[in-house]
Formats: sequence, C-alpha cells, structure tokens
Amino acid sequence: MREQMNEFEPQPMPQTPEKAPDPAPGQEPRKAITEMIQQFGQTNVPTMSENSIFCLPIIGQIEGHLQLPPQNKTTKYEHLIPQLVAAEQNPNVEGVLLILNTVGGDVEAGLAIAEMIASISKPTVSLVLGGGHSIGVPIAVSTDYSFIAETATMTIHPVRLTGLVIGVAESFEYMEKMQDRVVKFVVNHSKVGEEQFRSLMLKVGELSRDVGTNVVGTKAVEYGLIDEVGGLGQAIAELRKRIEANRPVEGQEQVIQ
Repeated sequence: MREQMNEFEPQPMPQTPEKAPDPAPGQEPRKAITEMIQQFGQTNVPTMSENSIFCLPIIGQIEGHLQLPPQNKTTKYEHLIPQLVAAEQNPNVEGVLLILNTVGGDVEAGLAIAEMIASISKPTVSLVLGGGHSIGVPIAVSTDYSFIAETATMTIHPVRLTGLVIGVAESFEYMEKMQDRVVKFVVNHSKVGEEQFRSLMLKVGELSRDVGTNVVGTKAVEYGLIDEVGGLGQAIAELRKRIEANRPVEGQEQVIQ
C-alpha cells in the first residue's frame, strides 16, 4: 500500500539550468577587441572607425599564396586587401598611415598591396620602423609621402625563388620580368633612378651569401627611396597636413553640384 501511495507523492521539480551571469561592464567589447587583434592585427576596422586616420600595420613576413608555418610572424594579404577597400569607401577615413616592419615575403602579394595603396584616392603616408626589406621596399614607397626611422634598414636584392625550379630559359625570363615589375614600381613611386636602384640591387660583397645592399635610415633618403627621416610624430603630422589640404573648401561642394 505504501508503494502505491509513493507513486502519487509530489515529485521534486526538475532543476532549471542556472542562467549564465551577465558579462561585467566592458567585458564584451574587450573580447571583441581581442578577436579583432588576432584576426587583423588592429583594434578596429575602417568600417567602424571614428578616427579620420586609419593605421594599417604590415609586420613580419608577407604571406601570399602559400601558408607559412605557424611559428612565423606574418601579415596575410587577404586581410589587408579588404581593409584597404573599406578605408577607401568609408567617408570617415580621410587618410591612411602605413607602418612597416617587415622582412618581405611573397612578391606578387607584396606588389598587389603596393598597387592598392598607390591607387587610394585619400592621402597616404608610410613609416618604416625596424626594417622594410625586400618586397617591403615597393610597399614603403607606394604612399604619397614616406618616412624611415634613423635606425631602420631596407634590404634591396633581386627576386629569388624557393622550391623546385625548372632550369630552362623560360624560368629565367619569368624571373627577369618579375624583377622588372618591382624595379619599375619603385622607380615610378620614388626619387631613385633605375640605374641607381639596379646598382644597389646587384651589388656584391655587402650581404653574406647574397647580392644586394642594406640601406640604413639617412642613406635611404640620400638614394631617393624614402622622402624623409622621422618617426611617428612626423608621419602623423605630415598626414594631417595632407588631409587638411585634401578637404574641399567651404562652399565648393555646392558649386560643383
């Protein structure tokens, strides 16, 4: 009889899962900022920027068509290209500041980034910190005005291939054409002459087990690769000056419309 009565005794209510505590104030934005740093190397994207200057860092090795080992510090060109497009389209962004500390990397990816920066309609300024080597040279000169830190260096050397190379005339012709693309871009976007640049690129006896030249700070300015020796303050001041000059005169828009 007791067993039958137990069947009708009130059963304990099932425990509802406890609601997760609300995040502390500022925790969600901090998480979003952390994810943005991990994905793009910066705290905001141009579409959400409230600042008139958009800073684009190029750090480590420029990763192109092939994925580099995880221990390499890389800047992925598929991350930079959409950011440059967004910066060009966003009316709140009035200028782009490019910060470089790169050893170079994929030639075609580097040239693609340089071409995009050179084609931006808004004022652009670059600053080489630490180093702007190899394919970082075209990127450094792609802006409207360029700076280099006094202790920063730029290594200029010919295009090199890694992996299996077919030893036929066509392979060498391909390398020569690719080298000509790099030389032409640098010459067209800086004050260095083609003969001077090729001389620096093919110099022997300076780089260990390689040909080329390691250019430091003031020498980069003397050769005409970079416009001026300076740091972050000078670069931002120059960019702000160019932004002010690029702004339409009051009443100009009404006349054009």
